[in-house]
Amino acid sequence: MPSSPETRTDDELLATTDVAVLLRYGLTQDAFRTALFGDGAVAAAVTLDRLGVLPRSLVFVADIVRAGGLAYAAELPEPLPSPEPAALLRDWLRDAAQAAGTPEAETRAARWLGAVAEIIALRRATRR
Repeated sequence: MPSSPETRTDDELLATTDVAVLLRYGLTQDAFRTALFGDGAVAAAVTLDRLGVLPRSLVFVADIVRAGGLAYAAELPEPLPSPEPAALLRDWLRDAAQAAGTPEAETRAARWLGAVAEIIALRRATRR
């Protein structure tokens, strides 16, 4: 019987997870993909949730990535309504745009943003 995974607090996860690095490598290298969609998505969700980002805002950005690509989304003057999370997301999008060289990687980035939005929504639903 497999043992249950070790539990970590949000702060412990944030201290050990570099979302930008996971995005840079997880979009293009299979070895990092699980970490990107696992710890990377949770760490991004915790970070953005603490900054007050609504899930629908990230879904909107994911749709922009699907339609126009990562580079286009990274150049939006306000990818999110508030300045601090917008700057953070813009940095992540720029890092991802530099790494993503294929349409598949761009699609993966949009899916990742959708996953982050879902995690934020779940966190908010459980706090109610």
